[in-house]
Amino acid sequence: MTPGHHPTRGRRATERKGDVRERAILDTCEALLAHKGYDAMTVGDIAQGAGITRGALYFYFGSKQEVVAALVARTVEHLWERSRATAQTEEPRQAIAAAMQRTVELWNAHGLVMRTAIDLSLTVPEIGELWSHTAELFVTAITTVLERAGIQAGAEPTRASAMARALCWMIERTFYHASQESREKLQEASATCEHIWLTSAGLTS
Repeated sequence: MTPGHHPTRGRRATERKGDVRERAILDTCEALLAHKGYDAMTVGDIAQGAGITRGALYFYFGSKQEVVAALVARTVEHLWERSRATAQTEEPRQAIAAAMQRTVELWNAHGLVMRTAIDLSLTVPEIGELWSHTAELFVTAITTVLERAGIQAGAEPTRASAMARALCWMIERTFYHASQESREKLQEASATCEHIWLTSAGLTS
């Protein structure tokens, strides 16, 4: 499931219990990533932790990979929605500060999920496609902020969309490493990324 994508409303309206079960499956998956790791975790472990049978789990997800992909989608979706709204409505300097603070909060709360997504993005197609799609959404939001700050639109190396892409992947990799050290390192890394983004947008004066 990609951010912003939801099953049909008709199905959702009749599956309130399904929503609760799906949440339990994803919560269990996140806990098992911490206790066992992705490789050791099985579909059976996830089902047992969620209090359902393997057969019931397969009603919602076709594989362990799909469960992890859905967990990643759930984790980043709220950040994406808020970042998109902020990029379009707030003054660029405030939008950058808000985006970085929310990113720190997300990585503090769900850093393991984020690192797992990055680790698996090259080898698990479902997660690779989701992560690439998610990155494109954030590149679009960063591009919006840069253009509103006066950076010329376009894909040439010195224009907004190219700069946004580089900023997005810089932030991803910087947070990946810092989140493995400590909350303090993550906050420091965020401050550095924010400074670089502000500098790129011509907003440091």
